[in-house]
Amino acid sequence: MKPLFIHYPNCGTCKKAAKWLSEHNPDVEYRHIVENPPTRKELTLWIGQSGLPLKRFFNTSGRKYRELGVKDRMQSASTDELIDLLATDGMLVKRPILVLGETVLVGFRESEWADLFNSE
Repeated sequence: MKPLFIHYPNCGTCKKAAKWLSEHNPDVEYRHIVENPPTRKELTLWIGQSGLPLKRFFNTSGRKYRELGVKDRMQSASTDELIDLLATDGMLVKRPILVLGETVLVGFRESEWADLFNSE
């Protein structure tokens, strides 16, 4: 199965991850997070598969996150409302995201990525 790499090309962390991928597994499907943002259905699936809390899927250091006051909304919004919000704008989503089968990694931690590809 071909890994899906969801990224924003201008993001420094995404650039590091892309470089790492090109050196370790060049057969990857690349997807621009703004031009083709994750859908509500994809996000729901990936959040479940990742085992991570929903908050980890938000780009908490992003301008959009601050502009929309998402931090405050986290306290009162339902899971469905938050996933709907994530699906409205790729810039709200933490990146990069790597999807390989049922494994979903959010952000770039080289050791996690290495473990994933070594376990294939």
